[in-house]
Amino acid sequence: MGASRRGRRRRAGAAAVEMAIVLPLFISVILGTIEATRLGMVSQLLHVAAREGCRTAVREGQTTATVRARIDAVLAGSGITPAIQVSSPAGDWTTAKAPNRVTVRLSVPFDQVSWLGDPFAFGGTSVVASATMCSEKNG
Repeated sequence: MGASRRGRRRRAGAAAVEMAIVLPLFISVILGTIEATRLGMVSQLLHVAAREGCRTAVREGQTTATVRARIDAVLAGSGITPAIQVSSPAGDWTTAKAPNRVTVRLSVPFDQVSWLGDPFAFGGTSVVASATMCSEKNG
């Protein structure tokens, strides 16, 4: 019986060492998964907002304020406040006549939207989304 108890004690010590080695790796995988999921979620939200903002920008009589208002409405409750850039190869996008293109580009630093505060995996990167549509303004 004495040998059996000693074997159990050695095994308990081995289990503690194994846990000390595996636990940090396991936690790193979990945190990386959370960060990657948040990155994907923010990217998807920005793409939807960019599309909606662009849909607003190509219509007649729209301003930067109306485009921002539409983007903010789409992102309401998400905690995301992106930088917005509206442009057209024709110059001023507010006067770009059909069929000129209008592009809405949104970007936000991942540091501002990470669920973990200080990003675990994607610190220093920006999440960027854009949408391009043809102007519907009469020429």
